Amino acid sequence: MKEMVRVAVDAMGGDHAPEEIVRGAVDAVKERSDIMVILVGQEESVNSELAKYEYPKEQIEVRNATEIIEMAEPPVVAIRRKKDSSIVVAMNMVKHGEADAFVSAGSTGAVLAGGQLIVGRIKGIERPPLAPLIPTKNGVSLLVDCGANVDARPSHLVQFAQMGSIYMEHVVGIKNPRVAIVNIGAEEEKGNALVKETFPLLKECEGINFIGSIEAREIPNGAADVIVCEAFVGNVILKLYEGLSSTLISTIKKGLMSTVKSKIGAALALPALKKTLKSFDASAYGGAPLLGCKGLVVKTHGSAKAIEVKNSIIQCVTFSEQAINDKIRENILSEEG
Repeated sequence: MKEMVRVAVDAMGGDHAPEEIVRGAVDAVKERSDIMVILVGQEESVNSELAKYEYPKEQIEVRNATEIIEMAEPPVVAIRRKKDSSIVVAMNMVKHGEADAFVSAGSTGAVLAGGQLIVGRIKGIERPPLAPLIPTKNGVSLLVDCGANVDARPSHLVQFAQMGSIYMEHVVGIKNPRVAIVNIGAEEEKGNALVKETFPLLKECEGINFIGSIEAREIPNGAADVIVCEAFVGNVILKLYEGLSSTLISTIKKGLMSTVKSKIGAALALPALKKTLKSFDASAYGGAPLLGCKGLVVKTHGSAKAIEVKNSIIQCVTFSEQAINDKIRENILSEEG
């Protein structure tokens, strides 16, 4: 019998917790028989939500955690003080081998702090980055880093490229993924000090398929599979991406419903349009793994609904099956931090 992947889920984190988190967990175990979900949070609230659904009972457990880390709390302070919070309890489960992965829609700062302070970094990894999949014309690209390391150094970006390449090849299935660094032009001499210093290091880095610089306008075209940048730039790209996508979708829908003729046209075009718009729905790709931690830590949007929670849980299976952390240990050679 195939061994189950155990995923500890922060049931109290996010704008729609615990309702959407519990629903996403239920949807995940209904879809996959190889997942065991441990919902970590205030037991009474979580069980109250679970009572609404029919699901394979042997695939969901509830672990009580009395405290909640709020979005506005200082992350490191909250992690150290709230020992019985859903984030801390769940991350300790990963640390002690009681769970293979952790998923949260809660405080990004607390998840990042807990990932490093509780789960810990793989030996040799300098800074774990957040790496979400973003939709493109050709499928998906990995944006790394999108929020964990605002003041990154060149050596950090090189590791981001290495870990991103491993992830894209073994989780997404793209052989020899193309790696590019975000820049304001294609020429090697362009960019700020960080980009100029990192560029030659990436050129010389063995084991990655570095194709040079990528301008922001080329990202949606799928010009690279792994997009490397520090977190300030990555977060701006990600938020603009999400905002533009939702604005375009709502504007298109509004235009299609504006006149009788457009409504008739919309009815004819609807199947193809839905398929196209769905491919640019970020929720379909799950959360962002914090690459380089000793255990899998996945951060999903604070506004995540059930479908994104479900997909974030399911992506943990491929990560675990492909032993991504072992491959990172084997392939990344760096000085110990």
